[in-house]
Amino acid sequence: MSVVCLESLTFGLGHLVRAADALGERLVLLTRDPAYYAYELERLAPDALDVVEIDTFDVQQVEDLLRRTPGVRGLISSTDTWTLVGAELTGRLGLPGLDPAVLRLTRDKAAVRNRLYESGLTRGRAVDVTGRGTEEALLKEVGLPAVLKDTAGTGSQNVWLVHDEPELVAALDEAARRELKGRLFAEPYFSGPVYSAETLTWADRTRLLGVSSRLMSPEPYFREEITAFPVAFPEARRHALERWLGEVLAAVGYTDRFAHLEFVLTTDGPEVVEINPRIGGALVGEGMCRALGVNVYEAMVEAALGRRPRLMDVDLPGGPAVAFVLGYPAAPGVFTGVAGLERLVDMPGSPAWYPVRSAGDPIEHLTDSRGYAGIVYAEAETAELATHHAVAAANAVRVLTEPLSPGGAPEREASGG
Repeated sequence: MSVVCLESLTFGLGHLVRAADALGERLVLLTRDPAYYAYELERLAPDALDVVEIDTFDVQQVEDLLRRTPGVRGLISSTDTWTLVGAELTGRLGLPGLDPAVLRLTRDKAAVRNRLYESGLTRGRAVDVTGRGTEEALLKEVGLPAVLKDTAGTGSQNVWLVHDEPELVAALDEAARRELKGRLFAEPYFSGPVYSAETLTWADRTRLLGVSSRLMSPEPYFREEITAFPVAFPEARRHALERWLGEVLAAVGYTDRFAHLEFVLTTDGPEVVEINPRIGGALVGEGMCRALGVNVYEAMVEAALGRRPRLMDVDLPGGPAVAFVLGYPAAPGVFTGVAGLERLVDMPGSPAWYPVRSAGDPIEHLTDSRGYAGIVYAEAETAELATHHAVAAANAVRVLTEPLSPGGAPEREASGG
């Protein structure tokens, strides 16, 4: 019997293999490019899973392959990029899965905002942007400050913060030159610290597994830089957050599986930024496994099989708090390596470097998450102390680049969220 993984986030594949093994299933990874998972695959035995190269955007080709594969019992699609492909495949093959209409909704940030507004769970509406000439309507409907962004964007790409009408005009002009994955829309900008709730839902009940901090770059960009888990909210506030998150997910029809909900904690309460129908990206999944003391990926496999995840009910033994810093170069260019890694051995928190880029990869964009080359990870007794350890370790290393040749080079499309 086997469970199929339609691509994957950059990290977590090893945990997923061990989870499948524990549940008596064989993991099959379908991927356009196994090189994306080099770090994880190099740490697994060659026969730990089956890796199949295939055009994972070609739904018909993948369906034909899976119909020829004996014993397929579930399909996992844990990335933003392949969410809708996975939904189409589970429907065609009759495998357990969320309602495709719900997944389509979660991949449309404007539709999510308006659904929550109709349910009384956000103070602001989303308005589609059709180009220049719509400034007056946007100012009236959304107000300032506002955020313009891609309805299907990932990794903080194609996001513009505007404080006044000239900035709005400039953002509209720049957006017109970009290739978006969805549509351009505007929504209110909510001020405050950003967090991500890591949840698991089954049969309409949501369990808050913990909250990750999301330390961002200075405005006007929204580059993710530092994450820690779990944030130590007072118990009463944590319970209130769990209830609110359950209402948010219920409003969009989210009945089952992991979710990664970004929210801003404003002076008037929490405000959703976006709902991601998956486990958190980067090292969030790794951090959850360590900090909670369980392999949370077993819940992912159980959900794919249509079973109630045991993680919904178990007491969590716990472990060290974790934090990680995304490693960006000082300047764009061709990635050549990382200096200072030897210093991590003598630093507190057992810091480690998790590579994302390979030597020779171009890094052209430093204002969003396309620009990081790897991640510095560390641990401690609390998320605050883990953050201090991770930042100190990250300050000891440097991501190195050489100037790009004239004309630059195409960047590979990210496989993860």
